[in-house]
Amino acid sequence: MISQFFVLSQRGDNIVFRDYRGEVQKGSAEIFFRKVKFWKGDEAEEAPPVFNVDGVNYIHVKVAGLLFVATTRVNVSPSLVLELLQRIARVIKDYLGVLNEDSLRKNFVLVYELLDEVIDFGYPQTTSTEVLKSYVFNEPIMVDAARIPPLGPAAMFMQGTKRMPGTAVTKSVVANEPGGRKRDEIFVDVIEKISVTFSSSGYILTSEIDGTIQMKSYLSGNPEIRLALNEDLSIGRSGASVYDYRSSGGGAVILDDCNFHESVHLDSFDMDRTLTLIPPDGEFAVMNYRMTQEFKPPFRVNALIEEAGPSKAEVILKVRADFSPSVTANTIAVQMPVPTYTTRLLAGLNIHYVQSSHFLRSHMEISQEKLGR
Repeated sequence: MISQFFVLSQRGDNIVFRDYRGEVQKGSAEIFFRKVKFWKGDEAEEAPPVFNVDGVNYIHVKVAGLLFVATTRVNVSPSLVLELLQRIARVIKDYLGVLNEDSLRKNFVLVYELLDEVIDFGYPQTTSTEVLKSYVFNEPIMVDAARIPPLGPAAMFMQGTKRMPGTAVTKSVVANEPGGRKRDEIFVDVIEKISVTFSSSGYILTSEIDGTIQMKSYLSGNPEIRLALNEDLSIGRSGASVYDYRSSGGGAVILDDCNFHESVHLDSFDMDRTLTLIPPDGEFAVMNYRMTQEFKPPFRVNALIEEAGPSKAEVILKVRADFSPSVTANTIAVQMPVPTYTTRLLAGLNIHYVQSSHFLRSHMEISQEKLGR
């Protein structure tokens, strides 16, 4: 299976390193970071998650600014190792409460104990937080919540007084509160990734939603909980569910496909669209789903391209927000690829806010000087 596992910081510092089989040279972490830092591919600007250097396969994921890397000389399934790295990161976060360089350095003894139980001689054993609680005995050293950086893109879900409690993202599932008390809590998030393709005139060509119902449980005693979904939920593009259920409501939600966590029981899903489960400790995905039915996207993008000269082009991008003015979207990034022969780029941003329609418009001017013309 895998030969080595290590975690690197953004600077390339080796925070955690474990050699399971002794098949790969000791300087593999430095070789990997140098290759990723100065990656030169055919077209890609960043290193792919899987690549080979001198007969060694490097497989990595980036989580919370940290690089989780596995090396091997054998032909393993890349998707299996990528999933293993993601699960290791999730287990560490469950135990430490927050995943960053500071928390790893303060809890390196606990992290090594977790790795010894998760992987044995390069073969994965278990990545269940609930199962590991029986074998891991070190207590986590909690990191001061005031030192944690902003949540980044997740901050778009925070507004006014409806903020997620500070302990929700910094709380360990194995550590009790001061005084030995344990507060029973459970957090449920709906995370959706929206992909929309607009035509040059602003019409929607393709639209897709990849969603996850994410849950993090701090409940003691393993109680059974019930999660009610939309009663007009249908599965399958024809409107018919794979569970012989057909929607009759006008506000039906039609999913192309979905899958559930192994702890979810679908006994009553046919009748009332209710999920019954006994949540395991830690963070897990209750349900993953995909939807391609028509929906109203939160943003609309229009692009206008004009030739400003023999070697110049002017591009105007208009981004309009179509959600309520009471909702705030933070950390919005607009990216536009330009041809490889672009030699100079000038960008300008003008924001106009129309009170009656709540439009947000951005204008960007790009000058392109084409070589050989």
